[in-house]
Amino acid sequence: MQAGVAILESRGVVHVYGEEAEHFLQNLVTCHVDTLTAEHPSFGALLTPQGKILWDFLIFAAPNGGFFIDAPKAEVKGLIKRLSFYKLRSKVTIEDCTESHSVAVAWGTSLPDGFVTDPRLASLGGRCIFSKAQKPAALEGALASEADWHQHRICLGVPESILDFPLGDTFPHDVNMDSLNGVAFDKGCFVGQEVVSRMKHRGTARKRIVVIQGDTSLPPSGTEVTASGKVVGSMGSSAGENGLALLRLDRAKQALDAGDPITAEDATLRVSLPVWATFGWPD
Repeated sequence: MQAGVAILESRGVVHVYGEEAEHFLQNLVTCHVDTLTAEHPSFGALLTPQGKILWDFLIFAAPNGGFFIDAPKAEVKGLIKRLSFYKLRSKVTIEDCTESHSVAVAWGTSLPDGFVTDPRLASLGGRCIFSKAQKPAALEGALASEADWHQHRICLGVPESILDFPLGDTFPHDVNMDSLNGVAFDKGCFVGQEVVSRMKHRGTARKRIVVIQGDTSLPPSGTEVTASGKVVGSMGSSAGENGLALLRLDRAKQALDAGDPITAEDATLRVSLPVWATFGWPD
């Protein structure tokens, strides 16, 4: 695995602070906010009441108080609008800090100063939210590209919203958030909690993000994946012959057991579960 440090220009930063900020977020999002520290951020999401992901993000303790939310830059305004909807009379301030702060990642090496281990998967490496006025030393000089970072996470089987699945129409289990420390089933109430907990206890998640390898370069995200003449899912992001796909596990398993090819356009796919997955193939 090649090491790298990169700035993620596709990510934005939201600052949530005030005397009720912790309580406010704790009651909304899927992950623990009350136990995160400067060294241990959280990965979570804000769901619809029906349990589907509106936004997934990482939450960091902000140096000057409150919390930084690391989210897709294109979705920051929508996220702030929804958080403000829930704010009511809470003593909380919600600000877009994308102009003043950036997100950086480091992988394949010991973590540089200022970086903390990614809460989803340690092998992803480290992550950092930094003020553009005080750039960490590790970000001076030649940097890897954001595409290099995506190649790294794709090879590890870790999905990213928008690139691998649509927001607003996907359950946390579908995109393996339960295996990536993204849902705290012991925390009590959060928006959509009843639906997500039911899926866990009844084992009703039918779709999952899986790892794929093609016999040629893979088609773009959103391309249908088929087997035995039926659609079994859709392509996510890819890097060369390695990629991710959101598949119906039962249909993919039937095809594998029958020896039927699984394809996306002209590419024949080899399908496997991420090595870190806490779920298996259906019986």
